[in-house]
Amino acid sequence: MKRKVIRGAVVFFILLVMVITQSISASAAASKFVTRVNTTSKVVALTFDDGADGANTNKILDILAKNNVKATFFLTGAGANNHPQYIKNIAAKGHQLGNHSYTHPDFTKLTATQMKSELDRTEALIKSLTGKTTKPIFRAPFGAVNSTVLSGVGAAGYGYTIQWNIDTIDWKGLTASQINTKVQTNIKPGSIVLMHTGAGARGTPLALPTMISQLKAKGYKFVTVSQLLAYQNTSTNKTYTVKSGDTLYSIARTYGVTVSALAAANNITNYSLIYVGQVLIIPGTTVTPPTTTVKYTVKSGDTLYKIATMYNTTVAKIAAANNITNVNSIYVGQVLTIPK
Repeated sequence: MKRKVIRGAVVFFILLVMVITQSISASAAASKFVTRVNTTSKVVALTFDDGADGANTNKILDILAKNNVKATFFLTGAGANNHPQYIKNIAAKGHQLGNHSYTHPDFTKLTATQMKSELDRTEALIKSLTGKTTKPIFRAPFGAVNSTVLSGVGAAGYGYTIQWNIDTIDWKGLTASQINTKVQTNIKPGSIVLMHTGAGARGTPLALPTMISQLKAKGYKFVTVSQLLAYQNTSTNKTYTVKSGDTLYSIARTYGVTVSALAAANNITNYSLIYVGQVLIIPGTTVTPPTTTVKYTVKSGDTLYKIATMYNTTVAKIAAANNITNVNSIYVGQVLTIPK
């Protein structure tokens, strides 16, 4: 009898370990590396990295508000310590918050424990200031990413590592005209634009009004990163981490794709310039998924105009999607469908 009990206990323990192991593995999935979203819809995400000074933050917020544009700000813990009110202003304006580490180190030189510490410290500080989370989006300092970083960041709870396909390099002190030209000449559906809030990017506040106006004239809609990800087509794209001895030609041959397609998927202009540890997207075939809808539950103080502004849509579209005839008649607890 005792043997049966012991045997049963052992079996139960093994099963328990298997369940826990599977649970840990599932929660520790590698972060998805995103440079842009594969879509035919004319949507674009304006993103701003916030460093130590954040000198242009409020100017940028004023311009975005005047143009009814929601953006995404990747925040550092050091910046939040230096200018907490700016961070509160960003959140209060309804923009999305992302994690950009605490001290802005090169994540490819950190251990998984150090990565988690950088992310957790920033998350805790941002939450204490705004009540909002930075999860699930992370942007690597210097754009330094490899497979180890993606694993460590994913384990820390950040499902998406957000890169960009348009780098304005505004931090170099480019003029407004130069910044806008970079955006206009490289824009495509699903683009992610990289800009900065610091004093070094003095041309950015000057470039934004024209940039936004010209993109709107081209039919583009401005969305946050999370909203942009909802447009992502289902794809067979894979990622590959460059190893010693690799060339773009050898990688393309291994995966049965053309060098030009591989270069285009990763915004590579010089086929000879790839480096060990670089994460490449291997292009594949895509199919468009069914349209998804966003739901919003009305809270105290909400108006249809406020909700429309939050989701970068119009009052008329929300009213039509929810069969609302009197735009002043919404109630707390009402669940609204937010049209794309």
